[in-house]
Amino acid sequence: MTQQSLETKTTAEDAGAGSRQPAGRSWLDRYFHITQRGSTVGREVRGGITTFMAMAYIILLNPVILSVPDAAGHKLDGDQLTTATVFAAAATTIVMGFIGNVPLALAAGLSVSAVMAFQVAPEMTWENAMGMCVIYGLVIVLLVVTGLRELIMNAIPLALKHAITMGIGLFVCLIGLVQAGFVTSMPGDGGIAGAKPIQLGTSDMLTGWPVLCFAVTVLLIFMLQVRRVPGAILIGIVGGTVFAAAVHQFAGLDKKAWGGLNAPEITGSIVSTPDFGLFGSVSFSGIGSVGGITVGVIVFTLVLAGFFDAMGTIIGIGQQAGLADDKGKMPGLNKALAIDGAGGALGGIAGASGQTVFVESTAGVGDGARTGFASVITGLAFTLCLFFTPLAQIIPTQVAAAALVVIGAMMLTNAKHIDWNDQATSIPVFLTTVLMPFTYSITAGIAAGVIAHVLIKTVQGRARDVGWLMWVLSVVFLAYFALHPIEGWLGVN
Repeated sequence: MTQQSLETKTTAEDAGAGSRQPAGRSWLDRYFHITQRGSTVGREVRGGITTFMAMAYIILLNPVILSVPDAAGHKLDGDQLTTATVFAAAATTIVMGFIGNVPLALAAGLSVSAVMAFQVAPEMTWENAMGMCVIYGLVIVLLVVTGLRELIMNAIPLALKHAITMGIGLFVCLIGLVQAGFVTSMPGDGGIAGAKPIQLGTSDMLTGWPVLCFAVTVLLIFMLQVRRVPGAILIGIVGGTVFAAAVHQFAGLDKKAWGGLNAPEITGSIVSTPDFGLFGSVSFSGIGSVGGITVGVIVFTLVLAGFFDAMGTIIGIGQQAGLADDKGKMPGLNKALAIDGAGGALGGIAGASGQTVFVESTAGVGDGARTGFASVITGLAFTLCLFFTPLAQIIPTQVAAAALVVIGAMMLTNAKHIDWNDQATSIPVFLTTVLMPFTYSITAGIAAGVIAHVLIKTVQGRARDVGWLMWVLSVVFLAYFALHPIEGWLGVN
């Protein structure tokens, strides 16, 4: 049975079951099939709130990642970024609830945001970068509608998919360490033989109260996770902020001590009107200036950063919630993936980066969520946060950076799926994983892994085992690496 016929059959069965439900059940129950899926309104509400608590940290972290300057040196406003992050998460999660009717919550994906901040924005303006995000979202929708998603999923080796996640995890971890001041560059020593490119803290020493707050927050989150405390990351951020506020008060620090960014102090009202200044700040006019190959590589990198994680998360949560059939297929998968792709486009329009399904949705499912009503509750919780965005400004960057390190560490658990004894597998995985943080480029890691995979298969005499799409990608990535050197040799600007 095809996926489409399975979805049609399931939809018909749901409709039939809904029509046979006893009279007296609420519209809410009938629309979301709450009783039919073995749940209750109370469980859905509780599950929705649990999911929100597990993923609310994104309200604080996404603005931190997107705070870097673009090619023109322009930075996005912090309050506007927070509003955009909250709005996009609320809107896409509510849509997933009402239309997808699955307990999946969406928000700005850290993988996508990392690509946007450190791969896309340095090449163009933030308006153009958000335009690229819109294109990325529409590409995912197109892949789902045309059925090409299966082609791409099958073309990329499973080990490389895990490597991409691991590499982004190390990259996010490095971002956190740098933003916390735990790791810094060696000023002026880049050309000296034997000099280190980076160092521990300042002059190989950890100094300053902010670095201590970072270390305390990291340890606190890890301890909470070891104890399996729900919402460990959010609780850790709150605890770290309280500790930072105490240090700020008793040590008599000023805002400069925290790097001139957020300081753990309340200087005004914690309630404010949402600032939608970034909404619609999208441009496509300057995208072509970076070159067609670069644009294509960036879009593909964004797709890889968000698409595979989203599909794996959706299927995994669907199985956990008992929504998958006996063959492991989840009815409505295409609909959920299409909403996920549309979330990427909406995130670009809102100025928040691409939205994607969060694995933290498993927390709500574990607490009883089985329908889209839980997602609606999660979305409404995000909506309430629109009026409390000043709270995000009291979270020191060093505290938020601690959460990035923890999340990066969590992404490395994919290493357990790699056969490290098979060098034909481990070499491309190694290159993909380490080159992302070492080159500060997610694209470079993916490109090296793809090229290495194709070359190794060819040397093994198994070139026919390499799908045509991987051959195309390897040629594109080779052109991407060779473009600038060739232009330099030819004297082309």
